[in-house]
Amino acid sequence: MRDINVKKSFFYGFLIVLALAYLVPVYMAIVTSLKNPAEISLPTAWAFPEHINFGGFAQAFSLLKTDVFNSLILAFSATIISAFIGSINGYVFSKNRFKGSEIIFTLLLFGMFIPYQIILIPLFQLLNFFGLYGSLTGLILAHIVYGIPIVTLIFRNFYDQISNSIMESGRLDGAGYFGLYFGLILPLSIPGFVVVGIWQFTQIWNEFLWGITLTRTESNPITVGLAQLAGGQAVSWNIPMAGALMAAVPVLIIYIFLGKYFIKGLLSGSVKE
Repeated sequence: MRDINVKKSFFYGFLIVLALAYLVPVYMAIVTSLKNPAEISLPTAWAFPEHINFGGFAQAFSLLKTDVFNSLILAFSATIISAFIGSINGYVFSKNRFKGSEIIFTLLLFGMFIPYQIILIPLFQLLNFFGLYGSLTGLILAHIVYGIPIVTLIFRNFYDQISNSIMESGRLDGAGYFGLYFGLILPLSIPGFVVVGIWQFTQIWNEFLWGITLTRTESNPITVGLAQLAGGQAVSWNIPMAGALMAAVPVLIIYIFLGKYFIKGLLSGSVKE
């Protein structure tokens, strides 16, 4: 028993050390964001500021407010639309299989393994052809399409856990194809939507490559705005650090309040009964 307690103590101690190491950049960002520009230097980088200064946050918000608004529109729009498309796809591939559906599903999943960089040039040409290059709308559509494979997979696995007897009962009550979906499947899909929502929102909010290559200044997301804050030769580092902390808040809030539902939703589709 004593050996087990020692092992547990060592294990948790090791995890605490890893957590502290992981949080070092967060500490550096916080202390730097609270300093006056004159205090910021490499020898004193670890030191807490003598006088706390919140001016960096005010300046960062003033410079990034348009980018924050763009990212909110981008993340919420693309997440909601791709989630509903993935839900319907998952419903079809799980409860309404047809000849060749497994082949189509497999081909669809190939989209999960296509890196952003490979499709960047064709995506640019396609958006430019339709007159959507540089706009927030074009970036939203790109994220919707790119997110469909993983979202479809999550919903398909989730719907596989729903008993087919429920579907048969609905059909006996006269429910049609979409009646079954909206009346039975959709109300049971909240855990799946939580998982998909957190996954998609986080991926879209943190994405940088498409943001910087497919949008113009007025449509830039927050990640591009942050890069531009630190892009000069003489940078007041309290401003980009404050901006980075502000950009992390939405995702952090989502994981704090919905993190346990995210884990439950993932596990709900991991075991077949």
